[in-house]
Amino acid sequence: MRVSMIGTGYVGLVSGACFSDFGHDVICVDKDESKIAMLKDGKMPIFEPGLDTLVDDNVKAGRLTFTTDLPSAVARSDAVFIAVGTPSRRGDGFADLSYVYAAAEEIADSLNGYTVVVTKSTVPVGTGAEVERIIKERRPDADFAVASNPEFLREGAAIDDFKRPDRVVVGTDDERARQVMRELYRPLYLSETPILFTERQTSELIKYAGNAFLATKITFINEMADLCEKVGANVQDVSKGIGLDGRIGRKFLHAGPGYGGSCFPKDTLALTRTAAEHDAPTRIVEAVVQINEDRKLKMADKIIQACGGSVDGKTIAVLGLTFKPNTDDMRDSPSLSIIPVLERNGATVRAFDPEGMDEAKGDLPNITYCEDSYSTMEAADALVILTEWNEFRALDLRRAKELLSKPLLIDLRNIYSPEVAGEAGFIYHSIGRSPVNA
Repeated sequence: MRVSMIGTGYVGLVSGACFSDFGHDVICVDKDESKIAMLKDGKMPIFEPGLDTLVDDNVKAGRLTFTTDLPSAVARSDAVFIAVGTPSRRGDGFADLSYVYAAAEEIADSLNGYTVVVTKSTVPVGTGAEVERIIKERRPDADFAVASNPEFLREGAAIDDFKRPDRVVVGTDDERARQVMRELYRPLYLSETPILFTERQTSELIKYAGNAFLATKITFINEMADLCEKVGANVQDVSKGIGLDGRIGRKFLHAGPGYGGSCFPKDTLALTRTAAEHDAPTRIVEAVVQINEDRKLKMADKIIQACGGSVDGKTIAVLGLTFKPNTDDMRDSPSLSIIPVLERNGATVRAFDPEGMDEAKGDLPNITYCEDSYSTMEAADALVILTEWNEFRALDLRRAKELLSKPLLIDLRNIYSPEVAGEAGFIYHSIGRSPVNA
């Protein structure tokens, strides 16, 4: 089939590349000429494992192209996906849908024959109806349907998530649109992936509800971690003990400094605003949003207390800046809340991240960016692990101890065991477990 993907951000680029790998003819469209030029030159604007190879293979096969010419792309397409950004709107937290609606207007002007217009962007309930209204108003003669097809991609594992998903959700009441979507996802249908067809507004809500539930699991285990520290319990064993219950499950029960990224923060906030607007407040999700924001600041205080109650004049080595490993995404990363607090309290911060330092420099301009993990530690008063990159899991702890001016390790991802850290001679602080004094 012929597909246009409007927007070459994280969702659009990954989805477009994967659809082309399914055998479809895909054109990725973006207004940003520099980004399109970069993609045509084989360079990726984002870091996602395996994406560069996937794009290159399908470009060479002639199934994937890039353009700034939206009208010509839309005119030749059977399906047009809207995959533009929907950031939180400043001031009220609602999803900013201006890019979605602008795309709908441009798409309307270029429709040629029956076309399925698909919202891939994460959007509040009712957005598809508004997209349909916009297109009908501009092109009363157009033969089209609007469908919802939310993405469920985890950064760092997005290609696998697209090709081997738990499910595909499609919202539409139009039978022709269902047939088009079945054909687009035919490789998954053949592998017996569940494909759930719903009403459009239900599909839109599924995305928000799913992310809110996962954010709630993270926040719940973080609160349990705080309780574990007070009563002398081990949060990792608590996580395992409850996660083995099939009704609960083990995923997203890893205590840490709070969630971040491009989805959970904005989607939970948008859901609370939508719910309030419809007089159906989501009190649990509202609490999750506030607790998560408070937790990031609480982690900064945890570091300060571990340093004896003050970081004034001290050098803090930080490993990991991105909100999670295997991505360069800094959006709402805990590091953006924690590091400024340390700086305001007089600390000098040295940091290293395998992929996120270029993105971090705009938000964290005053820290020293280092070449690798060990150069970050030189003469520092404490070592803090903020992101669980694999290369941080196998540090030579005895070498690290020698490089630091003090043997203080604050592990906010629990990637080391207290026993191992203690044997290496560290004073060790983690999340939801008893500290170890050397």
